Amino acid sequence: MWFKRMTLEKWFDDHQYQIDHDIGESAVKFLTVGDLGVDLQQVKLRYGYHLGRPDLRECIAEQYPGFSGEDIIVTTGASEAIFSIVSTAVQPGDHVIVEHPNYPSLYTVPRGLGCDVTLFSLSFENAFRPDLCRLRDMITPKTKLMSFTHPNNPTGSMISEEQLQALVDLAEERDVLLLFDETYREMDFAHSLPPAATLSDKVISISTMSKCYGLPGIRIGWIATKNRSVLDSVLTVREHVSITNNAVGEEIALRVLQQKDAFLQRARAHIEKNRRIVSDWMENQEDFEWVYPEAGVVSLPRIKSHVQVDPEELYRLLAVKYRTFTVPGRCFEMENRYFRLGFGGTHEEIEAGLHCVSNALSELT
Repeated sequence: MWFKRMTLEKWFDDHQYQIDHDIGESAVKFLTVGDLGVDLQQVKLRYGYHLGRPDLRECIAEQYPGFSGEDIIVTTGASEAIFSIVSTAVQPGDHVIVEHPNYPSLYTVPRGLGCDVTLFSLSFENAFRPDLCRLRDMITPKTKLMSFTHPNNPTGSMISEEQLQALVDLAEERDVLLLFDETYREMDFAHSLPPAATLSDKVISISTMSKCYGLPGIRIGWIATKNRSVLDSVLTVREHVSITNNAVGEEIALRVLQQKDAFLQRARAHIEKNRRIVSDWMENQEDFEWVYPEAGVVSLPRIKSHVQVDPEELYRLLAVKYRTFTVPGRCFEMENRYFRLGFGGTHEEIEAGLHCVSNALSELT
């Protein structure tokens, strides 16, 4: 078997459902159907359109200037989008460059397909911002795909519009597809990047209802690109995997996106307050350090080098005894003293979870 389980998802399976304080999740706190005011009584539970509902595709396309529903495929979350894009863009032996750290399937899927994967590392010392001067030298004649995510998961780092354009220019110059995960684009508090796919047909944008909208349970994401070859190939793959999306999820996604400004305004206000809570806590820590997250709902602090503790023991103690969920750095193939700290939960949940982190570390040291 070429594919292996993602360490990240196994950690979720092992611990997330037995906790009280979730400060590891990468999304705005999940909503319920009752929060949405959506009438689902008349939803037809039939097979849907292979590309996604036409009205939903048109609604999504409004986020991409110059796009129509013909440039969108609705997928079963961004996970299916990643798998279907990668599996159509590369073949065994091809070279893929993936910004790192990142959501693991962006590098585990091409590895599973027999590709040569190079991780384009972001460093704490450079505030997790990419040094694009290094990228050009990484591209080889076998490079077929580059994957970047900004706002970044798990670091919360951003790039400038000029850097995004430089990435696009490089993709065009070297004839490489650029997969740009802009799941958190609507949760950028300083400046929003233009949708990457609108800059070139060498670019494929992906996004989802899971993170900014707090709707991971409806499993709705999408692909946006003017690259007709990519869209046709993705459709071929998903007809062998999911065939269509679920009818209830598509209905909820459409109704929420029709009111997207109201949902996002509430979510941004919620996240900004939580980010201040985490920032205030970090300022008083002698044993942890971080890079302030510029956007999104996650950050990647680390235990300082002087702290004599086994990081894995800390994360497991948090999960089992303190019922507080974080994500170890090893789940992102990072040194394990890093951990993902998410701040999408309730204000009370974030405050309580941070208090538990302090108490657990004190217990071990």
